[in-house]
Amino acid sequence: MQIENDYDKEVYNGDIGYVEGVDLNEGELTASFDGRTVSYLFGELDTLVLAYAATIHKSQGSEYPAVVIPVLTQHYAMLQRNLRYTGNTRGKRLVVIVGQRKAVAIAVKNVSGRRRWSKLDE
Repeated sequence: MQIENDYDKEVYNGDIGYVEGVDLNEGELTASFDGRTVSYLFGELDTLVLAYAATIHKSQGSEYPAVVIPVLTQHYAMLQRNLRYTGNTRGKRLVVIVGQRKAVAIAVKNVSGRRRWSKLDE
């Protein structure tokens, strides 16, 4: 997963690619993003992370065949209705919620979230 925009390579934060090859002699990795091959020098690899698991924040705007969402009271700060909604709507065919009923209830009731300070006129 690309974690920051790279306008030259035309890959953007949240784009998911698949490693196609690694050339140790050239110090280069190639990845496929939607059928398009993109090359990275080894020094550029800090803009890529493994995407077998992604946060709800990183998954915004994306869909996946199946999604597993852990919902636990230990992650109290993340128990917000808007995050639960976003997570639930990422799965195309299957969404599995794993955790505690109490945590789900807290998240559903918590509509407060963080207030945004945009400095726009009300």
